[in-house]
Amino acid sequence: MNWRRLNNLLHRDIGYVAVGLTLAYAISGLAVNHKADWNPNYRIEKTAGQIEPIGARDRETVTAEALRKLQLTEPPRSAFRPDPETIRLFYEHATYSIDLPSGAVVVESSRPRPVLYEFNQLHLNTPKGAWTIIADAYAVALIVLSLTGMFVLKGRHGISGRGAWLVGAGVLVPVMYWFAFVGTP
Repeated sequence: MNWRRLNNLLHRDIGYVAVGLTLAYAISGLAVNHKADWNPNYRIEKTAGQIEPIGARDRETVTAEALRKLQLTEPPRSAFRPDPETIRLFYEHATYSIDLPSGAVVVESSRPRPVLYEFNQLHLNTPKGAWTIIADAYAVALIVLSLTGMFVLKGRHGISGRGAWLVGAGVLVPVMYWFAFVGTP
């Protein structure tokens, strides 16, 4: 078997194996790139409500009275008084902000975005352990795909023709961006 045939077989087969991971990383990358515009991991919902005003002053009594008036049976993970007229009760997937004098309640709840949350966790290597090995193998596969891809075509469409210009352009984009917008330390 000649080298070009082996190159093309490697490129094809590694490419097929990499499809699922490439889609997961690409979708997650798009979501995370725009985290200034939205939360890519959680869907945040705010709802307003009303309870009777709370007149107590110390945190423990205020918390107990808030739980009773909100009809919550589970104690919060923590409670915080950002100012004398407000208490915040923190639960795993919800935060209750209560204005004590008026009884106004704002509940901010969060739910993981299906599939996207999981993709983002994998993309950021949150699981660690075995996933690090898988992610490293994927990175090596992308390197192999990049290198073998340059030699799939021959002649004027290959690396000795327009392929060289396209590879050069692909290398220049991050280099030029770095020097134009990021700079050196």
